[in-house]
Amino acid sequence: MAESNGPFASCLVAALATGIGGLVTLDAGSVMAANLRKLSGAEIRNGFAGKQLTDEVHYRLVYEKDGTLRSFSMGVKKTGKWVVEKDQLCLYLGENDDGCYQVTRSGDQIELIPMGLGGPLDGILQPAFYDKGDK
Repeated sequence: MAESNGPFASCLVAALATGIGGLVTLDAGSVMAANLRKLSGAEIRNGFAGKQLTDEVHYRLVYEKDGTLRSFSMGVKKTGKWVVEKDQLCLYLGENDDGCYQVTRSGDQIELIPMGLGGPLDGILQPAFYDKGDK
């Protein structure tokens, strides 16, 4: 009988560990959400120039100091411009969802919230990185 409880006990322990892990993850997300802060225009300009916003998998937006915006998304490269208008980051890549975003930050985590159509964009702000052929 003790042998039949072994796999059940292992599954129960695994389920509990997964549940606790999920709670820790949710708690960390709540802490990040609580620390989100809306950036001013000056903070956006100073914080984004020479940096890139990326999810480290699907996209990378490079904000050059001269206002050039380079987009690398799923193998597609585009060049446009970025500007700060009032307290919003405005991106122009010749797309339907070009426009301005409210910017919130928690550490290196950034969330761009569109002022028009589209969903928010989340990523990490880090020093710009260039591969061969990026420019």
